[in-house]
Amino acid sequence: MELKPRIRHWIETLALPGRKVATTRPLTGGFSNDNALVTLADGGEYVLRRYLRKNSAAVEAALAARLSGVVPVPEVIAADPSGGAAGEPALLSTFMPGQLLGHVLTDPPPASAQLGHAVGATLAALGSITFASAGFFSDGRLTPDGIEPTSDLDVFVERCLTDGNAQGHLSDEDQRKLLRVAERATDDLRVLRGSRQLVHSDFNPKNLLVARPDGTTWQVTAVLDWEFAFSSSPLVDIGNMLRDPRPPAFEQGFVDGFRESGGDLPADWRRLSQALDLFALADFLTRPPDHRYFRRAVRRIRELRPPEPPPGPPPAR
Repeated sequence: MELKPRIRHWIETLALPGRKVATTRPLTGGFSNDNALVTLADGGEYVLRRYLRKNSAAVEAALAARLSGVVPVPEVIAADPSGGAAGEPALLSTFMPGQLLGHVLTDPPPASAQLGHAVGATLAALGSITFASAGFFSDGRLTPDGIEPTSDLDVFVERCLTDGNAQGHLSDEDQRKLLRVAERATDDLRVLRGSRQLVHSDFNPKNLLVARPDGTTWQVTAVLDWEFAFSSSPLVDIGNMLRDPRPPAFEQGFVDGFRESGGDLPADWRRLSQALDLFALADFLTRPPDHRYFRRAVRRIRELRPPEPPPGPPPAR
């Protein structure tokens, strides 16, 4: 791929002055950004991130600084949130070693248990960062806006069904079932209101790099793609990680690693994390029908079980 002249100039004169770009190639990107591996003439490797939908460059740069020494994240070399120098919002960071977690999750135990434990411990460390309130970040100050991320799930789901692309892909019964599940979950999630820990919000195998530096033990080498991060409950990330079936050894290791590293799991953590994951599933319905996350969401929604009706009065004697 060819870099636009202004971005190349930004890299070679401002981000990495005096160094020259040799090659670039696309990397796996998300829905909101485009990533490219930039290799310099001296052999250095960096990741260029351009924002296609949501410009979170300032937030991601600030989070990278906040997370340094807490969890492994790429170092941000330069950021141009306004695009004034690069011609468009852009961020340049170090290229991190490792394999995507999703590529090695098929390893049998004890590798799966090691992977799960390392990922759970990383999530617990991430949750050690707290904020003054719950909410979403709008700029590099990382001040939450005070909007409660765990509230009004039923309203959010209904809006996604109305404004998204569910029609023609989910039956009327599937949509009614999703709404019933969301209505029940809305009440359940009241206990989490006010949680104010750092949430990645896309914490899954496609955003985690792992490696075995000593040749035997798996470690997390990088947590990538922070554009959706906010302040709330770590159960959001647990629901995301366990949305799809995982090897049993990985899941047990994940839970053990989280707890042993200081993460708190309430007794009903699984039900609450699944309820929180409905926010993401509903949001996926607003993406194009040919998007892989849209198709996955449709499949998961069809598999949902509606809530049990409340018990009726005891029979008369």
